[in-house]
Amino acid sequence: MAYQVPEPKIFACTQSVELGEKIAASYGAELGKVQFSRYSDGEFQPSFEESIRGARIFIIGSTNPSSENLMEMLLMLDAAKRASARHITAVMPYFGWARQDRKDKPRVPIAAKLVAKMLETAGATRIITMDLHADQIQGFFEKPVDHLFASTLFLPYLKGLNLDNLCIASPDMGGSKRAYAYSKALECDVVICYKQRAKANVISHMELIGDVQGKNVVLVDDMVDTAGTLTKAADLMMERGAESVRAVTTHGLLSGKAYERIQDSKLSELIVTDSIPVDKDQKKIKILSCADLFADVMHRVHHNTSISSKFLM
Repeated sequence: MAYQVPEPKIFACTQSVELGEKIAASYGAELGKVQFSRYSDGEFQPSFEESIRGARIFIIGSTNPSSENLMEMLLMLDAAKRASARHITAVMPYFGWARQDRKDKPRVPIAAKLVAKMLETAGATRIITMDLHADQIQGFFEKPVDHLFASTLFLPYLKGLNLDNLCIASPDMGGSKRAYAYSKALECDVVICYKQRAKANVISHMELIGDVQGKNVVLVDDMVDTAGTLTKAADLMMERGAESVRAVTTHGLLSGKAYERIQDSKLSELIVTDSIPVDKDQKKIKILSCADLFADVMHRVHHNTSISSKFLM
Protein backbone atom coordinates (compact mmCIF):
# COMPACT_ATOMS: atom_id res chain seq x y z
CA MET A 1 0.00 0.00 0.00
CA ALA A 2 1.46 3.39 -1.04
CA TYR A 3 2.41 5.77 1.76
CA GLN A 4 0.16 8.83 1.89
CA VAL A 5 1.89 12.09 2.71
CA PRO A 6 -0.14 13.67 5.54
CA GLU A 7 -1.46 17.14 4.78
CA PRO A 8 0.42 20.01 6.46
CA LYS A 9 -0.98 22.22 9.20
CA ILE A 10 -1.20 25.98 8.69
CA PHE A 11 -1.03 28.54 11.50
CA ALA A 12 -0.86 32.33 11.60
CA CYS A 13 0.60 34.98 13.86
CA THR A 14 -1.98 37.46 15.19
CA GLN A 15 -1.04 40.26 12.77
CA SER A 16 -1.46 37.97 9.75
CA VAL A 17 -4.63 36.06 10.71
CA GLU A 18 -6.70 37.58 7.87
CA LEU A 19 -4.05 36.72 5.26
CA GLY A 20 -3.53 33.33 6.92
CA GLU A 21 -7.22 32.51 6.56
CA LYS A 22 -7.10 33.44 2.86
CA ILE A 23 -4.00 31.30 2.29
CA ALA A 24 -5.49 28.34 4.15
CA ALA A 25 -8.76 28.62 2.17
CA SER A 26 -6.82 28.76 -1.11
CA TYR A 27 -4.77 25.75 -0.02
CA GLY A 28 -7.97 23.88 0.86
CA ALA A 29 -7.29 23.59 4.58
CA GLU A 30 -8.47 25.04 7.87
CA LEU A 31 -6.30 27.53 9.71
CA GLY A 32 -4.91 25.83 12.82
CA LYS A 33 -5.77 27.00 16.31
CA VAL A 34 -3.22 28.99 18.30
CA GLN A 35 -3.94 30.53 21.70
CA PHE A 36 -2.03 33.60 22.89
CA SER A 37 -1.83 34.16 26.64
CA ARG A 38 -0.82 37.64 27.79
CA TYR A 39 0.57 38.90 31.06
CA SER A 40 -0.30 42.36 32.29
CA ASP A 41 3.20 43.66 31.54
CA GLY A 42 2.83 42.78 27.82
CA GLU A 43 4.66 39.45 27.79
CA PHE A 44 2.83 36.84 25.71
CA GLN A 45 2.98 33.10 25.12
CA PRO A 46 1.65 31.23 22.06
CA SER A 47 0.25 27.72 22.43
CA PHE A 48 -0.68 25.31 19.63
CA GLU A 49 -4.10 23.92 20.51
CA GLU A 50 -3.67 20.72 18.49
CA SER A 51 -0.98 18.08 18.05
CA ILE A 52 1.73 18.88 15.50
CA ARG A 53 4.05 15.98 16.33
CA GLY A 54 5.74 14.70 13.18
CA ALA A 55 3.82 17.14 10.94
CA ARG A 56 4.92 19.66 8.37
CA ILE A 57 3.66 23.02 9.53
CA PHE A 58 3.56 26.45 7.94
CA ILE A 59 3.58 29.50 10.23
CA ILE A 60 2.35 32.65 8.45
CA GLY A 61 3.44 36.02 9.76
CA SER A 62 4.92 39.23 8.40
CA THR A 63 7.57 40.68 10.70
CA ASN A 64 7.14 44.40 10.10
CA PRO A 65 7.79 46.57 13.19
CA SER A 66 6.77 46.75 15.93
CA SER A 67 9.18 44.08 17.12
CA GLU A 68 6.24 42.20 18.65
CA ASN A 69 5.46 40.73 15.21
CA LEU A 70 8.96 39.29 14.95
CA MET A 71 8.82 38.04 18.54
CA GLU A 72 5.53 36.24 17.82
CA MET A 73 7.13 34.41 14.89
CA LEU A 74 10.17 33.42 16.96
CA LEU A 75 8.08 32.10 19.86
CA MET A 76 5.81 30.11 17.53
CA LEU A 77 8.82 28.59 15.79
CA ASP A 78 10.32 27.61 19.14
CA ALA A 79 7.01 26.15 20.34
CA ALA A 80 6.71 24.10 17.14
CA LYS A 81 10.26 22.80 17.47
CA ARG A 82 9.67 21.75 21.08
CA ALA A 83 6.38 20.10 20.08
CA SER A 84 8.33 17.83 17.67
CA ALA A 85 7.05 19.18 14.35
CA ARG A 86 8.90 17.47 11.46
CA HIS A 87 9.28 20.46 9.12
CA ILE A 88 8.72 24.06 10.22
CA THR A 89 8.36 26.64 7.46
CA ALA A 90 8.23 30.34 8.31
CA VAL A 91 5.98 31.97 5.70
CA MET A 92 6.91 35.65 5.88
CA PRO A 93 5.16 37.66 3.14
CA TYR A 94 7.10 40.68 4.41
CA PHE A 95 10.55 40.12 5.90
CA GLY A 96 11.02 42.96 8.38
CA TRP A 97 14.26 44.75 9.31
CA ALA A 98 15.52 44.08 5.78
CA ARG A 99 16.65 47.66 5.16
CA GLN A 100 19.54 47.02 7.56
CA ASP A 101 21.28 44.56 5.24
CA ARG A 102 24.78 46.10 5.43
CA LYS A 103 26.89 48.55 7.40
CA ASP A 104 26.29 51.86 5.65
CA LYS A 105 28.08 53.79 8.39
CA PRO A 106 30.25 52.90 11.40
CA ARG A 107 28.86 51.27 14.56
CA VAL A 108 25.50 50.08 13.22
CA PRO A 109 24.06 46.53 13.19
CA ILE A 110 23.28 44.31 10.23
CA ALA A 111 19.78 43.57 11.51
CA ALA A 112 18.68 41.44 8.53
CA LYS A 113 21.52 38.99 9.24
CA LEU A 114 20.63 38.92 12.94
CA VAL A 115 16.96 38.22 12.19
CA ALA A 116 17.93 35.39 9.81
CA LYS A 117 20.03 33.74 12.52
CA MET A 118 17.28 34.16 15.11
CA LEU A 119 14.71 32.50 12.84
CA GLU A 120 16.99 29.52 12.25
CA THR A 121 17.88 29.21 15.92
CA ALA A 122 14.20 29.36 16.87
CA GLY A 123 13.49 26.36 14.65
CA ALA A 124 12.68 27.39 11.07
CA THR A 125 13.75 24.70 8.59
CA ARG A 126 12.64 26.71 5.55
CA ILE A 127 11.69 30.31 4.75
CA ILE A 128 9.13 31.47 2.18
CA THR A 129 9.08 35.22 1.61
CA MET A 130 8.32 37.78 -1.10
CA ASP A 131 10.27 40.68 -2.60
CA LEU A 132 13.09 41.05 -0.11
CA HIS A 133 14.45 44.58 0.12
CA ALA A 134 17.81 43.19 -1.02
CA ASP A 135 18.17 39.86 -2.85
CA GLN A 136 21.41 39.02 -1.06
CA ILE A 137 19.53 38.58 2.25
CA GLN A 138 18.89 35.02 1.04
CA GLY A 139 22.59 34.42 1.64
CA PHE A 140 22.19 35.25 5.34
CA PHE A 141 20.35 31.94 5.81
CA GLU A 142 21.79 28.43 6.00
CA LYS A 143 18.30 27.00 5.45
CA PRO A 144 16.43 26.98 2.09
CA VAL A 145 14.76 30.28 1.14
CA ASP A 146 11.99 30.51 -1.46
CA HIS A 147 12.05 34.14 -2.58
CA LEU A 148 8.85 34.92 -4.49
CA PHE A 149 8.19 37.92 -6.71
CA ALA A 150 5.04 40.04 -6.59
CA SER A 151 5.51 40.63 -10.32
CA THR A 152 3.41 37.47 -10.76
CA LEU A 153 0.52 39.57 -9.42
CA PHE A 154 1.40 43.02 -10.73
CA LEU A 155 2.26 42.26 -14.36
CA PRO A 156 -1.16 40.78 -15.27
CA TYR A 157 -2.86 43.72 -13.54
CA LEU A 158 -0.76 46.30 -15.41
CA LYS A 159 -1.32 44.55 -18.74
CA GLY A 160 -5.06 44.58 -18.03
CA LEU A 161 -5.03 48.39 -17.74
CA ASN A 162 -4.13 48.66 -21.47
CA LEU A 163 -2.25 51.93 -20.96
CA ASP A 164 -0.89 53.74 -24.03
CA ASN A 165 2.67 55.15 -23.98
CA LEU A 166 3.49 53.11 -20.89
CA CYS A 167 6.71 53.92 -19.05
CA ILE A 168 8.19 52.15 -16.02
CA ALA A 169 10.00 54.24 -13.40
CA SER A 170 12.18 53.51 -10.41
CA PRO A 171 11.88 55.99 -7.51
CA ASP A 172 15.60 55.55 -6.74
CA MET A 173 18.82 54.14 -8.20
CA GLY A 174 18.62 51.02 -6.02
CA GLY A 175 15.40 49.90 -7.70
CA SER A 176 16.66 50.26 -11.26
CA LYS A 177 17.16 46.50 -11.72
CA ARG A 178 13.53 45.84 -10.75
CA ALA A 179 12.33 48.63 -13.07
CA TYR A 180 14.31 47.25 -16.02
CA ALA A 181 12.84 43.78 -15.43
CA TYR A 182 9.29 45.19 -15.51
CA SER A 183 10.05 47.26 -18.63
CA LYS A 184 11.36 44.16 -20.40
CA ALA A 185 8.22 42.19 -19.54
CA LEU A 186 5.96 45.09 -20.61
CA GLU A 187 8.14 46.15 -23.58
CA CYS A 188 8.33 49.81 -22.66
CA ASP A 189 10.79 52.55 -21.67
CA VAL A 190 12.40 53.16 -18.26
CA VAL A 191 13.15 56.32 -16.32
CA ILE A 192 15.02 56.60 -13.03
CA CYS A 193 14.70 59.05 -10.15
CA TYR A 194 17.91 60.11 -8.46
CA LYS A 195 17.40 61.15 -4.84
CA GLN A 196 19.54 62.32 -1.97
CA ARG A 197 18.46 61.89 1.63
CA ALA A 198 19.09 64.33 4.46
CA LYS A 199 18.35 61.44 6.88
CA ALA A 200 16.10 58.36 7.02
CA ASN A 201 12.68 59.07 5.45
CA VAL A 202 13.68 62.66 4.56
CA ILE A 203 14.57 63.53 0.93
CA SER A 204 16.70 66.63 0.35
CA HIS A 205 16.81 66.52 -3.47
CA MET A 206 15.33 64.51 -6.35
CA GLU A 207 16.09 64.59 -10.08
CA LEU A 208 14.66 62.65 -13.03
CA ILE A 209 16.76 60.70 -15.52
CA GLY A 210 14.72 60.17 -18.69
CA ASP A 211 11.73 61.62 -20.54
CA VAL A 212 8.12 61.16 -19.35
CA GLN A 213 6.41 63.72 -21.61
CA GLY A 214 2.96 62.40 -22.60
CA LYS A 215 3.52 59.00 -20.97
CA ASN A 216 1.55 56.93 -18.48
CA VAL A 217 4.15 56.23 -15.81
CA VAL A 218 4.19 53.28 -13.40
CA LEU A 219 6.55 53.61 -10.43
CA VAL A 220 7.83 50.24 -9.21
CA ASP A 221 9.23 49.62 -5.73
CA ASP A 222 9.42 46.86 -3.12
CA MET A 223 7.85 48.87 -0.29
CA VAL A 224 6.20 52.16 0.57
CA ASP A 225 6.76 53.46 4.10
CA THR A 226 6.04 57.17 4.65
CA ALA A 227 5.24 57.57 0.91
CA GLY A 228 7.54 60.60 0.74
CA THR A 229 9.63 59.23 -2.13
CA LEU A 230 6.69 57.96 -4.20
CA THR A 231 4.59 61.11 -3.90
CA LYS A 232 7.56 63.39 -4.58
CA ALA A 233 8.47 61.32 -7.64
CA ALA A 234 4.86 61.41 -8.88
CA ASP A 235 4.67 65.18 -8.48
CA LEU A 236 8.01 65.62 -10.30
CA MET A 237 6.87 63.44 -13.22
CA MET A 238 3.58 65.28 -13.61
CA GLU A 239 5.53 68.55 -13.67
CA ARG A 240 7.68 67.06 -16.47
CA GLY A 241 4.59 66.36 -18.60
CA ALA A 242 3.52 62.82 -17.68
CA GLU A 243 -0.05 61.92 -18.63
CA SER A 244 -0.61 59.93 -15.41
CA VAL A 245 1.44 58.38 -12.60
CA ARG A 246 0.56 55.27 -10.63
CA ALA A 247 2.71 53.08 -8.39
CA VAL A 248 3.04 49.38 -7.64
CA THR A 249 4.73 48.47 -4.37
CA THR A 250 4.75 45.01 -2.84
CA HIS A 251 4.64 45.92 0.84
CA GLY A 252 2.40 48.74 2.08
CA LEU A 253 4.02 49.76 5.37
CA LEU A 254 2.28 53.15 5.13
CA SER A 255 3.44 54.71 8.38
CA GLY A 256 3.25 58.28 9.65
CA LYS A 257 1.37 60.57 7.26
CA ALA A 258 1.57 58.12 4.34
CA TYR A 259 -2.19 57.86 3.74
CA GLU A 260 -2.57 61.65 3.73
CA ARG A 261 0.37 62.09 1.36
CA ILE A 262 -1.06 59.55 -1.08
CA GLN A 263 -4.51 61.16 -1.06
CA ASP A 264 -3.03 64.64 -1.59
CA SER A 265 -0.51 63.57 -4.23
CA LYS A 266 -0.78 63.41 -8.01
CA LEU A 267 -0.67 59.60 -7.91
CA SER A 268 -3.75 58.26 -9.67
CA GLU A 269 -3.41 54.87 -7.97
CA LEU A 270 -1.21 52.92 -5.55
CA ILE A 271 -1.29 49.14 -6.01
CA VAL A 272 -0.04 47.01 -3.10
CA THR A 273 -0.34 43.41 -1.90
CA ASP A 274 -1.89 42.31 1.38
CA SER A 275 1.46 41.09 2.76
CA ILE A 276 0.80 43.66 5.52
CA PRO A 277 -2.70 44.79 6.60
CA VAL A 278 -3.67 47.97 4.69
CA ASP A 279 -6.62 50.31 5.20
CA LYS A 280 -9.20 49.09 2.66
CA ASP A 281 -11.20 52.33 2.67
CA GLN A 282 -8.55 54.40 0.88
CA LYS A 283 -9.85 55.44 -2.56
CA LYS A 284 -6.47 55.60 -4.27
CA ILE A 285 -5.18 52.27 -2.95
CA LYS A 286 -5.79 49.01 -4.81
CA ILE A 287 -4.97 45.81 -2.90
CA LEU A 288 -4.03 42.60 -4.75
CA SER A 289 -4.04 39.48 -2.58
CA CYS A 290 -0.92 37.31 -2.48
CA ALA A 291 -2.84 34.43 -0.80
CA ASP A 292 -3.16 32.25 -3.92
CA LEU A 293 0.53 32.71 -4.73
CA PHE A 294 1.65 31.59 -1.27
CA ALA A 295 -0.87 28.75 -1.10
CA ASP A 296 0.33 27.39 -4.44
CA VAL A 297 3.99 27.57 -3.44
CA MET A 298 3.26 25.94 -0.06
CA HIS A 299 1.46 23.11 -1.87
CA ARG A 300 4.41 22.63 -4.22
CA VAL A 301 6.90 22.68 -1.35
CA HIS A 302 4.90 20.09 0.59
CA HIS A 303 4.65 17.78 -2.43
CA ASN A 304 8.27 18.36 -3.50
CA THR A 305 7.43 19.80 -6.92
CA SER A 306 9.12 22.67 -8.75
CA ILE A 307 8.23 26.27 -7.95
CA SER A 308 10.39 27.83 -10.68
CA SER A 309 7.32 28.87 -12.68
CA LYS A 310 6.56 31.36 -9.89
CA PHE A 311 9.75 33.31 -10.55
CA LEU A 312 8.67 35.57 -13.40
CA MET A 313 11.61 37.89 -12.84
